[in-house]
Amino acid sequence: MTDTTVRSYDHEGDWPGLWDLKAAFERELGGANEAKAETYDAKLTEEYRAGYRGWVGDCVSRDPDCITVVEAEGDLVGYVFVLPADLAYIWDAAVLNELFLAPDHRGSGLATDLLDRAVAHARSQRLPLDRLVLDVDPKNGRAARVYERYGFEPWGEMVAYDLD
Repeated sequence: MTDTTVRSYDHEGDWPGLWDLKAAFERELGGANEAKAETYDAKLTEEYRAGYRGWVGDCVSRDPDCITVVEAEGDLVGYVFVLPADLAYIWDAAVLNELFLAPDHRGSGLATDLLDRAVAHARSQRLPLDRLVLDVDPKNGRAARVYERYGFEPWGEMVAYDLD
């Protein structure tokens, strides 16, 4: 395993790497079946890319530490994205929007490092409920196990981590 750095995202310098990871994240979400794969792949247009970049930039301008990245040998290999606190009313809690690690870095402990940063960031937010929530596809057993080992528990159709 190469040396890695876990740090806050820099929108100007890190955008190309974040987009590559986001596209890989979306393609994995679609990997469950062929029809779903086509749907997810089809949305990765230049228009979607530009819109996502603008939205990420807006989120980072409102909350500079909402995205944490993992860098290895000059390349981004993972990220976690906690929505800015002003979007907490979506679920009345902090929202872990996305977490992704490149396949070569899974099982390395980096997911725990990213979750530690996400939880710390969520604890710094003023929230209606002291929870960090996310949704995970039940067919994504590997991801579900990562969250369960970390301490997330079912909460309706979502999983949640108690921030107390």
